Amino acid sequence: MSRRTPEREWRFYLDDMIGFIEKITSYTQGLDQASFVASELTYDATLHNLALLGEAATRIPDTVRQRHPEIPWRLIVATRNRLMHAYLGIDDDTIWSIVQDELPKLSNQLASIRAAQSATTDTAVARRHIRPAPDGSAGA
Repeated sequence: MSRRTPEREWRFYLDDMIGFIEKITSYTQGLDQASFVASELTYDATLHNLALLGEAATRIPDTVRQRHPEIPWRLIVATRNRLMHAYLGIDDDTIWSIVQDELPKLSNQLASIRAAQSATTDTAVARRHIRPAPDGSAGA
């Protein structure tokens, strides 16, 4: 008998994506490209987290992706696929460009989505807790 694990809320995958970017940023902080490539542990950890970033992106529903076309969802997933299936063809310049140029921008974009989602969730929760008073005015 197989057990199905419950579906994870997409917002958690968004949080994961932000976390993977934060890890990559901390791993590569203060490095130049040559030092990055020369540090096998840093390089491997970065590639791993880039792959996880792409995997988490596949879990974001199409409806959310369509609402946020500013995020290069397909490119994120394609990068993951390239890392997983064509590891001998990984270009160090491309990886470094992603780390230095694309991830900071992506981090800000994802954080904006998350903040907007949190505000929407907070508003919905607040509405459920405010009940009209018997006289019809707003009450608690």
